[in-house]
Amino acid sequence: MKNYLSISKKIKPFKKSLEIEGDKSLSIRWALMASQATGTSTSRNLLRSEDVLNTLNCLKKLGIKVELKKKTCKISSAGLNSFNLKKKIILNAGNSATLGRLIMGLLVHYNSNVKIIGDKSLSKRDFLRIIKPLKKFGAKFVSNNGKLPIKITGTKLSKPIRYFENKGSAQCKSAVMLAALNTKGKTLIKAKKSRDHTEILFRYLKLPIKIKKQKNYDFIEISGKKIIKPINYNVPSDISSSSFFIVLTALTKKSELKIKNVNINPSRTGILKILNKMGVKIDLKNTTIYKGEKIADLIVKGKNSFKPINCPTKLNSAAIDEFLLIFLIAAKAKGISYFKELSELNQKESPRLKWGSKILNHMGIRTILKKDSIKIFGDPNLEIRKEIKIKNFLKDHRVFMTSVIAALAFGGRWQIYDKSSIKTSFPSFLSKIRSLGVKLS
Repeated sequence: MKNYLSISKKIKPFKKSLEIEGDKSLSIRWALMASQATGTSTSRNLLRSEDVLNTLNCLKKLGIKVELKKKTCKISSAGLNSFNLKKKIILNAGNSATLGRLIMGLLVHYNSNVKIIGDKSLSKRDFLRIIKPLKKFGAKFVSNNGKLPIKITGTKLSKPIRYFENKGSAQCKSAVMLAALNTKGKTLIKAKKSRDHTEILFRYLKLPIKIKKQKNYDFIEISGKKIIKPINYNVPSDISSSSFFIVLTALTKKSELKIKNVNINPSRTGILKILNKMGVKIDLKNTTIYKGEKIADLIVKGKNSFKPINCPTKLNSAAIDEFLLIFLIAAKAKGISYFKELSELNQKESPRLKWGSKILNHMGIRTILKKDSIKIFGDPNLEIRKEIKIKNFLKDHRVFMTSVIAALAFGGRWQIYDKSSIKTSFPSFLSKIRSLGVKLS
């Protein structure tokens, strides 16, 4: 079976309603937290992507009971410090840095050797950023220059730490928070603004956490060794996955789309704010709070024109996974758009800033790319009539899906490789595209 997708026709105007699968960040966090709760936790709408399934498989290897059914997932645990670590345990995080980094936070309390591995893409990513703080708890590590495979040996005598997270990495912050859960005493964290799903989950579970928010940093205090109650959770839809359809709709004249029950946590809605500044109107309906998370239905309409943007860097962390899509809007804008301080994009599954520039260049859009910034010279009349091949991008699911959106929005004859990459985060992506009236080969 061929592992590429051919697209040779633009999408026709549509008026549809969609429901997107559960949020990946929340799905993984629910599973890891459920493994620390005393009793049985149940979730609905858990994302069934490879990243989440790898999380469940890792928990099984650690002795946690997992029951995955068609509509629900149940995780049963004896609570904190209840992993059953056998000799020579190998945990495969696959493509998920969230899983690889966060589960390390739960392993620092076990005086056993655990080896963590990942796929080719994950094995190129930096884990030194999380090894350093976890060492302070008392854990020991053997790594490949801070990269996978990594062996971790924990300690039964972990001690609370002070940690300064200055990269805006929610994964590193969350790993330290999970380590603090099972550490007696107060762990203090100063963290650059990033996603706050873990903090919200801690608060919902009434764990001893104090948060002081300032302009650029949050100060977090966690007191460990608190019993965690079972977590019953209906996972809201993923805004990162929804963003592909938001941008496709915006780029398709006379189209309208409603996406139901989307997680609009303010630390994740950078794309909505950026697109608004570029002239895309996105209406929020039926807004409510579910267990601390803000959710709403999103309604977006196709546009004829877009404004360029000098993107405020304060929005970067809240849109870090969506910049490739934002670049497509900039490609259609009348004028020059400028995005800076985006070095973190090149720490993802592939060097995404470089790939964003490559895709635009293939489309005929001029860019000026530097180490952590990009200028995009938009063309409001952009129509693609040539052949474009997208391949060798380390199977980065977001590069694949962004290329599909570009092909459907701008035309041309595209061959986009590694379509199996969508299993990582959004297995039903192509079926959702087909539901908009698109025939794919």
